Amino acid sequence: MIRILASVCFAALVAMPATAALKNGAAAPDFKARASIGGKQFDFALADALKKGPVVLYFYPAAFTPGCTIEAHNFADAMDDFAKLGATVIGVSHDSIQTLDKSSLTECRSKFPVAADTSGQIMRSYDAVYRGDPEYADRVSYVIAPDGHVLFNYTSGDPTHHVEYTMNAVKDYVTAHK
Repeated sequence: MIRILASVCFAALVAMPATAALKNGAAAPDFKARASIGGKQFDFALADALKKGPVVLYFYPAAFTPGCTIEAHNFADAMDDFAKLGATVIGVSHDSIQTLDKSSLTECRSKFPVAADTSGQIMRSYDAVYRGDPEYADRVSYVIAPDGHVLFNYTSGDPTHHVEYTMNAVKDYVTAHK
């Protein structure tokens, strides 16, 4: 009976939506990372991206897994709309840059970059570490304003709404700053 109760409690905890620790209005930690777009590596710097407009920063557990592939395809499909709004999108995972070279071509369809966080430093600074295994990122999305503050955060293991919700946050920001 105790085992059943423990299983039910564990299942309830896993099913509960998590919340990102960086709340709206918090300062977004600056970072630099090796990234890839279309299989070509470059050095990504958040500060440089913010000079161009808002940044959608999304963390995902691992390239080539079903949920992460869905999310990458969704972001790739929305890139024209993000670009029209002046937003930069970047995905971050613990994967090696070599893995991300391949993923940026296929899963990301060469539409946006993905950055390697093999040390987990960026994940930790954004409180995006998966509770079940700290080697992996949780599925957390942020929209960061050009002034370096978090406009929006969303955490859900389900990849379905990350693009929709971040797009809405970017639209709201752009509308308010016209």
